[in-house]
Amino acid sequence: MHDTVIVGAGLAGLTAARILGRAGRRVRVLEASAVLGGRVRSRVVDGFTLDAGYQVLFPGYPAVRRNLDLDALELVPIPPSAAVRRGRREDVLGDPRRDPAALPSTLTTGVLSVADKLRVGRLALELLAPPPHTLLIGPDETTESYLRGQGFSEAALNNFFRPFFGGIFLRRELDTSARLFRYYFRMLIDGGAALPRVGMGAIPQQLAAGVDVQVNVRVTALTAHGSHVTLQTSNGELDARSVIVATDPNAAAGLLGQDVSRGSLGSTYLSYAADRAIDDQPRLLLNAETGLINNAQWLSNVLPGRVPPGQQLLVVSVLDLPLLEDAALDARVRGELAHWYGEAAVSGLRTLAVERIPHAQYPQPPGYVATLPGHATGLPGVLLASEVTSMSGIQGAMESGEKAAAILLDDLAALSRPRGA
Repeated sequence: MHDTVIVGAGLAGLTAARILGRAGRRVRVLEASAVLGGRVRSRVVDGFTLDAGYQVLFPGYPAVRRNLDLDALELVPIPPSAAVRRGRREDVLGDPRRDPAALPSTLTTGVLSVADKLRVGRLALELLAPPPHTLLIGPDETTESYLRGQGFSEAALNNFFRPFFGGIFLRRELDTSARLFRYYFRMLIDGGAALPRVGMGAIPQQLAAGVDVQVNVRVTALTAHGSHVTLQTSNGELDARSVIVATDPNAAAGLLGQDVSRGSLGSTYLSYAADRAIDDQPRLLLNAETGLINNAQWLSNVLPGRVPPGQQLLVVSVLDLPLLEDAALDARVRGELAHWYGEAAVSGLRTLAVERIPHAQYPQPPGYVATLPGHATGLPGVLLASEVTSMSGIQGAMESGEKAAAILLDDLAALSRPRGA
């Protein structure tokens, strides 16, 4: 009998398995699919390495620093600036201290007024003062309300904050918790954003090293007996002294018999290949105009090793799941790209993939934390490990795995660690 069986090989489950294994517990992880990492994974299509949608890692996340060997991931920094697109016009906004090339445009662009640029600097100084995790507590409001209270103009909200943080929150409405906005802003200040050289899939692969993981094994039911738990799986029955359910919230609800889901926000990503150079911009491209595209990036300009020689790779983010067939969606996105680059350039793009992710994260409005489930479940001996216990994203998933493992290990120090710390 195993000490613990973990259902799901996403970041929460793998983090819990790694901690328990290092503490000497006999652990097995069961994964229904053939790939580790849940939504954090990579695959190769026609020689191009594609992640599951457009994802980046915030190396400043405390849980990331505790659980990952960042040097081994060979992180490549994303430029700490963005290029705001309005048709053919492009204006670069960034931190001139870390991206000196962004200085001329940042100073002269009209995308943000002088007053708004000063407000960004003031906000950064304000958020640098307290410990990061304290930004997640206290009174809450929408991000839009918070930014307006800081004095930011309508142009600043529409040209920068909506497309940039829309890519993080998967909503351009800025109706996500201002606590989260402040926390993510601080994470960007502390560590910026980066990508593992070989793909985001390197993160779960590193967590899984030395862990007993069985893929293509689906768990269909859990039965708690008091002293142990029986798992009904596609490979037969399995007994364990304890079980951690670390699947997506909808699947977890089915196994636990209780509603742990807090809704879903979907997103869609289109990956394009180009045989010739179209854009040498390495920065994130923000769409300041109305359209399907929220943001885009020529990943080949940041990580040329992820594409065949002489090729370019563009990943376009579309928020939500448009009610269009893939071909129609592709045509609409190409039309918007042609507004940026011209019909001739866009006609040479090859569509590598259209990926729709129905559950990319869950809504996190002001006060959302009060509605989240804890790690305990209605089944004795069964715990929940999921970002839905904390915040949606890599920090939340890994933090939840840490807490679930800490419950089984009676690790009071880890259990008392504040959310986001």
